[in-house]
Amino acid sequence: MSGDASCEGGMEEEAETSNQRDTLQRKKNAILVDGVILNGPVADSKAGEKFVEEASKIIMEEVIKKAADVTEKVCEWQPPEKLKALLDLDLKDTGETHQRLLQLCQDVIRFSVKTNHPRFFNQLYAGIDYYSLVARFITEALNPSVYTYEVSPVFLLVEEAVLKKMIEFIGWEEGDGIFNPGGSVSNMYAMNLARYKYCPDIKEKGLSGMPRLVLFTSEECHYSVKKAASFLGIGTQNVYFIKSDERGKMIPEELEKQVQRARKEGAAPFFVSATSGTTVLGAFDPLDEIADICERHDLWLHVDASWGGSALLSRKHRKLLHGVHRANSVAWNPHKMLMAGIQCCALLVKDSSGLLKRCYSAQASYLFQQDKFYDVNYDTGDKSIQCSRRADAFKFWMTWKALGTAGLEERVNRALALARYLVDEIKKRDGFQLLLEPEYANICFWYIPPRLRNMEKGPEFWEQLHHVAPIIKERMMKKGSMMLGYQPHCGKVNFFRQVIISPQVSREDMDFLLDEINLLGQDL
Repeated sequence: MSGDASCEGGMEEEAETSNQRDTLQRKKNAILVDGVILNGPVADSKAGEKFVEEASKIIMEEVIKKAADVTEKVCEWQPPEKLKALLDLDLKDTGETHQRLLQLCQDVIRFSVKTNHPRFFNQLYAGIDYYSLVARFITEALNPSVYTYEVSPVFLLVEEAVLKKMIEFIGWEEGDGIFNPGGSVSNMYAMNLARYKYCPDIKEKGLSGMPRLVLFTSEECHYSVKKAASFLGIGTQNVYFIKSDERGKMIPEELEKQVQRARKEGAAPFFVSATSGTTVLGAFDPLDEIADICERHDLWLHVDASWGGSALLSRKHRKLLHGVHRANSVAWNPHKMLMAGIQCCALLVKDSSGLLKRCYSAQASYLFQQDKFYDVNYDTGDKSIQCSRRADAFKFWMTWKALGTAGLEERVNRALALARYLVDEIKKRDGFQLLLEPEYANICFWYIPPRLRNMEKGPEFWEQLHHVAPIIKERMMKKGSMMLGYQPHCGKVNFFRQVIISPQVSREDMDFLLDEINLLGQDL
């Protein structure tokens, strides 16, 4: 043993001596510009490689291996001021040691919410997909920007293949598309594309001289529709919100009334945004009936299927989006139900004539030269409002390659089967009350503590019940046992919204959810 140690020590000394000689040689032959030595690289690649190796071990041990362990905490709650102190957030004049940086990596993981935990039910994304994760490691290491084939050949071809397959599941024979940083951006793209189709001059001449454009969406739409109207200069007052029924679905007859109202006002209707999978209730608008109205009035039909689009992969549940093939554009986020990793969001367009590129292109001559030595049709970046763009399609491609369409279908079917199990359990238990029968993976319910169960359901009851969910949420987060969202909605007091996505979630987790809520709230 001593001989081996002596040999290793000698090798380290020899390497250090060699490094010193190299440093001296560079200084001797130094070329200086503004006092800066330009000879050789200054970054220590060996040290950098060692840091990445050590950090990767931490990620493996503290994130990936613990992802499915229900005995781990979902979060280790700290108030903001305390967390600031624990993390040592100050940026200093001099760099810190790798050992200190590795400790910071551990601290960041420790105090972050574990969205891959089987009992994280808080948002419309959850769980860990190992194939998508590896794809993210690859793209982070390669650091590509997906705008031209010359700098991103693989990822442009991957995006083309994924878009083609998604278009096929919508039911179009052909189409176009682009991956964007979020469903909100996809909705904005669609709105702007519809406006460009309605009045192409707006791209060069701007808003002056344009008619008062009006768009329509349901009361249950995602808030990004309103934001997009503001951002694009259409104005939020020109968003006509259409009444929804008790299940959260747009009422087609009300849409027809509002289109006619807009025309009588002298406005120019141009765009309807329907929703397939609303954020809170998980409602699916009746697309066929809405499409009839859009065709009758020559309106662009966009379907925000950011949440519900993945049901298209299930032969059992794709009927939820019946009529989606009649849409002009669709937003679909594989990072939600299909777990492709945030962010992975596509805008799909039925038009295949190049409308998307005509609307957004700026023909930057330093990127999109037309005399390149390859087919420049593969330089798709001019279809985007971005310049630099992440290789988001690769994450979904890797998962799809690993699981196949059958495996993705099974994810959807299992999530909705678990949702049905939870609904049946809620109906059996005292103190739990459904808002409505769900049609997707959103289960909305109240927990009624024992003290309120025999109270008449009048104003005082609802006022007191309104305070129950926030207190239980606080308790579960401080305990770290799970995370579950709540909200008031459309005149209803605070209720829980349970969302089921991850294949790591089990029947036992559904039972735990109800048991834990009862445990945390029975004294309220």
